[in-house]
Amino acid sequence: MFLISELILNVGGITIEDSIKSQVQQQFAKNAGKYVTSQGHAKGEDLSLLVSCSQADQTMEVLDIATGGGHVANALAPLVRRVTAFDLTEEMLTTAAAFIHGNGHTNVDFVQGDAEQLPFEDASFDLVTCRIAAHHFPDVPAFVRESLRVLKPGGKILLIDNVAPEKENLDEFYNEIEKQRDYSHVRAWKKSEWIHLLELTGFRTEMAVTFQKPFQFHDWCERSGLAEEEKILLEQKLLHASEEARHYFLVRSDKTGAVSGFTGESIYIQASRSSVLN
Repeated sequence: MFLISELILNVGGITIEDSIKSQVQQQFAKNAGKYVTSQGHAKGEDLSLLVSCSQADQTMEVLDIATGGGHVANALAPLVRRVTAFDLTEEMLTTAAAFIHGNGHTNVDFVQGDAEQLPFEDASFDLVTCRIAAHHFPDVPAFVRESLRVLKPGGKILLIDNVAPEKENLDEFYNEIEKQRDYSHVRAWKKSEWIHLLELTGFRTEMAVTFQKPFQFHDWCERSGLAEEEKILLEQKLLHASEEARHYFLVRSDKTGAVSGFTGESIYIQASRSSVLN
């Protein structure tokens, strides 16, 4: 099996990975503001758990990878020495900066760059966070390796992301609807895949907590800027899914028979790097 980053398009040496990252930038540039106001991103028990488990203190340097609307950076800023809010998309950083500065936080730096090639020195951070973003990364193993590299010995990664079911056909269905709704979606990993990758890379898993994640269909489509005709096709896919899929994802309809929502799953994983440098 090839990593997506190893595949090359026959057009000027552009990699598939580069093409995906360009799609991510385009998608989030035009919808940046929606991710600041999205209730699923701004609030939620997953964010509260991350903050409470972080053991954040005023000595800590934090790197928030793919900061998006800046909600993790905003929540941790009052508790730590400094936060670096890091994102691939300039417009997301601009929007996050306005949100965070508007809340009075002055100890947050905003840096543009690639989660798979972090522009930071080894052992620079006490905490690395990444929330509801890794399903957009073409090369997740590179992101995990880079997170390990920039953490200090004994430092922790606090990861939250949507996850796919362990059963293959349900995994395939979930990733298909996510991709149909947002072309910058790459893949939601399974819970087992995340833990396996983190430990294989050199992390020690300390905690894993799953959350049901209800999606309101209209808001979910609107946040990605989905055109009306594409929204109709996606609704039909949900309505005509297998009974197993409709039951697993709790697909809901209103009185008219239109899809009103469904329920996915997310995970919070906390893992630490060895106190001894490799």
